[in-house]
Amino acid sequence: MASRVLGLVRDAVLFAVFGPAAMDSFLVAFRIPNLLRDLFAEGAMSAAFVPTFTAHLARDGRPAAWRLGTFVVSALLLVTGVLVVLGIVFADPLVRLLTDADWEERPGQIALTVQLTRVMLPLLTLVALAAALMGMLNSLRHYFIPALSPAMFNVVLIASVAVAVPLMPAIGLDPLVGVAIGALVGGVAQVALQVPTLLAEGFRYRPALDWRDPGLRRVLLLMGPGTVGLAATQVNLAVNTMLATGAGDGAVSWLTAAFRLMYLPIGLFGVSIATAVLPAVSRHAAERRPEGIRETVADGLSLMLMMNLPATVGLIVLATPIVRVIFERREFLPADTAATAAALQMYALGLLAYSVVRIVSPTFYALGRSRIPVLVSVATMGVNVVLNVVLVRVLGYEGLALGTSIAATFNAAVLLVLLRPHIGGLNGGRVLGSLVRIALAAAAMGAAAVWVEAWLAGQLPGDALALQIVRLTLAIGAALVVLAAASWLLRIREFAEGVSLVTRRFRRSSR
Repeated sequence: MASRVLGLVRDAVLFAVFGPAAMDSFLVAFRIPNLLRDLFAEGAMSAAFVPTFTAHLARDGRPAAWRLGTFVVSALLLVTGVLVVLGIVFADPLVRLLTDADWEERPGQIALTVQLTRVMLPLLTLVALAAALMGMLNSLRHYFIPALSPAMFNVVLIASVAVAVPLMPAIGLDPLVGVAIGALVGGVAQVALQVPTLLAEGFRYRPALDWRDPGLRRVLLLMGPGTVGLAATQVNLAVNTMLATGAGDGAVSWLTAAFRLMYLPIGLFGVSIATAVLPAVSRHAAERRPEGIRETVADGLSLMLMMNLPATVGLIVLATPIVRVIFERREFLPADTAATAAALQMYALGLLAYSVVRIVSPTFYALGRSRIPVLVSVATMGVNVVLNVVLVRVLGYEGLALGTSIAATFNAAVLLVLLRPHIGGLNGGRVLGSLVRIALAAAAMGAAAVWVEAWLAGQLPGDALALQIVRLTLAIGAALVVLAAASWLLRIREFAEGVSLVTRRFRRSSR
């Protein structure tokens, strides 16, 4: 929660200081190391590394697991180091590949984006290293510190606006370069936060690399298809970035802000649930217990529905007031709010699908069936490109968000269908029953949010930020009360279990 909320604060600060049009250059430059990170490091590496590291822990003990961890860290440093150097050398063509021809006509935009890209590319190595440490800690059942580490990145980036940005003009650099430097320092902080916990567990890194090691070869073997299998979301976003640069000034920023808001519940619930599910699934796979995998995946999907289906409805019906409260100030204008809210509603349609993929796709890697998500991912990327090229001409930048959501839904649906025979089903009756009841509760919640927000607008008129926050807070509060009441009346098991877990935790804390 700290990480995702600070991510919103980070974007709100940057948009307020620089404005959506100026931020387009930074966001395109930031997209390049992010794309490489998710393709070659964080996403694919986590899906390949966690099951292998967990299996070593379960079968061979910690010394063998530490040895594998050392080899993986060394391999990542070597491979990402080469990618960083290549990226710096070829930054200009990379930027041109990700931007529309219209950017050539904007004075200095390409040059600034290339400069920012070169500054931030080493972030790829830092985040790859952070992902490796996170994988080891998750396998050892440490979740809080790894989940908190991205928060350090956001804290440093926010601080750079106050510390580094004002210094840049004095040395002849664009103020956005200060933010790029802050991103690098944030990457260092993201690694540093995890190191003490891993050292306390007994890990000691000494440079060593054996390409013939069976564990490392298994990780690399899984990473190859994993790079493609988990790439759909990031490649789709890259396609969106390219098409958005031709959809007018600020379009990249509107889509980025909307995706950030949509991704908040995914980061809070979808990623968190998936992070806990993967090591459990890996242990069941190592013990050859398909029934354990089936129960774990079904529990994860049901819990995710309870969290993210209401979030989907809430983001759709309260899109405008949410965007206004978080972003609308200084250089972020009412027109930017309207544009971002429209994109948010389109992105929110795919929220459930993104969360499902986070749970299901890594399950295939734990089962050693990495080719399946690869093929589905390739098909999804094709669907996304076709949809976005068509829809951007019909709906403009909003079509890019809608096309991405449809493609994500296609990805999730196909993966679910293909996973069933490998684990003996998905406990479909139970999951479907939960879905129907949760959907009814979420619909009641959405209706309450719309009515209360409209009523409050008449009772507490005005554009002051304090009034906006009060109206939005009361509308969300009323919606949550209705959700809780509907969940209780409909006897939604996941809601009752969640309340029970929280109640027990507070009782333990009190004692």
